[in-house]
Amino acid sequence: MTSDSPDSDPAEQRPDADALRADGGEPSDARRGSSKLRSDGVLASEASEGSSELRSDGGVDAEGADDVALDPWGSATVSDYRKLFAEFGIEEFDDLLPEVPDPHYLMRRGVIFGHRDYRPVARAMREGEDFAALSGFMPTGDPHIGHKLVFDEIIWHQQQGGDAYGLIADLEAHSARGLTWEEIDTHARDYVLSLLALGFDPEEGELYRQSTNRDVQDLAFELGVEANFSELQAIYDFDGETDVSHMQSVVTQMADILYPQLDEPRPTVIPVGPDQDPHMRFARDLAARMRYFRVTEAFAGFEVDDEDERALLSELYADLTADRDESDDTLRCEDAAEALRADRGDYESAGYDPATVEGVLTKLENAGMEPIRRRTRFLGRNATDEAFDALIEAVDGEKRVYDEHVDAFDLSRADAEDLAREIEVDHGGYGFRAPSSIYHRFMTGLTGGKMSSSVPASHISLLDDPEDGYDKVKAATTGGRETAEEQRELGGEADECPVYELYAYLLAGDDDEFATEVYEECVGGERLCGGCKEQAAELMAEFLEDHQDERAEWEEKLDELDIDLDVAAKRRG
Repeated sequence: MTSDSPDSDPAEQRPDADALRADGGEPSDARRGSSKLRSDGVLASEASEGSSELRSDGGVDAEGADDVALDPWGSATVSDYRKLFAEFGIEEFDDLLPEVPDPHYLMRRGVIFGHRDYRPVARAMREGEDFAALSGFMPTGDPHIGHKLVFDEIIWHQQQGGDAYGLIADLEAHSARGLTWEEIDTHARDYVLSLLALGFDPEEGELYRQSTNRDVQDLAFELGVEANFSELQAIYDFDGETDVSHMQSVVTQMADILYPQLDEPRPTVIPVGPDQDPHMRFARDLAARMRYFRVTEAFAGFEVDDEDERALLSELYADLTADRDESDDTLRCEDAAEALRADRGDYESAGYDPATVEGVLTKLENAGMEPIRRRTRFLGRNATDEAFDALIEAVDGEKRVYDEHVDAFDLSRADAEDLAREIEVDHGGYGFRAPSSIYHRFMTGLTGGKMSSSVPASHISLLDDPEDGYDKVKAATTGGRETAEEQRELGGEADECPVYELYAYLLAGDDDEFATEVYEECVGGERLCGGCKEQAAELMAEFLEDHQDERAEWEEKLDELDIDLDVAAKRRG
């Protein structure tokens, strides 16, 4: 039984003490008699093995959470983060955690549970190469502890050597939420102050507002050429009642995401909640459409756009040429078609869809006697004539030139990508790299369900008086048992506790041992909810006091920053 009363039996208050869990799945790599911080950020007990392990798969969110539906302006909850891996192609962060140098505690604890193409960013960190991190904040209310997750992610990437960008999405706030410019100015100031107070270095990074950044607006205009209403309708469910400014704000956000690459293409990560993934998928699509060249793998004169068909062709080619020299051109497409027809059942049993097999068969049969041979293909449908000619000249080794593409036989795909981008940039193109993203769990509201800016009791504002923050934690819903005796016997349910999330996401800071200790004491029955909430409330009050002291120091220096925080007055003038 869950209690919202701060004066109830201590065992009724759930101290989410030891489990920094974000995935809700089964723990892996369990170790007997041990506790381990899982990549998903949760300590889950494994009774049969006598161990506890912090997992990172993205598990089950709070009770009452929505089903999987990613809407940037709608509900900010996801009932089961694991579904995002299968349904939207988000990858598990745990798989690449060993590749990240000195990972942030949100990564270690699985609060950051997923990513989309983050490896280029991790590689740039390891090798000391150029990369960037950007995220934005729609100024519709006070910044709260849920926003702090994104603040911390931007700041950490800056500390790792990346160029960091913090943007105020004021055009979106005005068009999608209808806020006045006076309201937006007030909230923008508060977001900027909290970002600075938490450690953002404005001399090494950039702060800006959409409405005053001409480069972003110009880029949005160019990106708009590649977007159309039917896409916006399909992605965002826009209809005939959606105003044009709202639609325009989407393209502006695409420009924000690609803005760090305006001077030069480079790996860029956008830390967001999973509800923002539609923006990321759209931005990656637009980045590709803006490219002069697309580089792909090919095997004959015909083109294969379908990824599954290309994968099948690659596997078929590898099987046919296992004992052949790569330069051997005696193998014909009709030979490959015959081999595929003979072994069709094996390929379909391996997981290839019959329609995919049939598509490849048709292409091979139509190509007939044409030699089949692996090559790297440059598709230049968007390239200027000058850029296409320059590419032809730059490709070394054996090559074949066609009206709209060039086949290179001595270039790896990675080298071809670098060459294509270099030629594009030299001839006036952007050369965008597909932006990467990382995804963090949503914080559960202090009253249960989702944390909402519109429900003051559900969240702690970074502007709250420390005493108010203390009181909110003391009044929070917990996951304790009905009685202290039952809690001592059965242990608390830390994995279901909003108060434990406070330890895992914020209050424990970089101290994994402390977070683990809180969790294990809770699930082991040693820690009762009353004492756990008292400790959390005191830590929260200390955090708010320190944070607001830092805000006050920065407030005196705001006029020195290169960001306009008084847009309303200029619009009136």
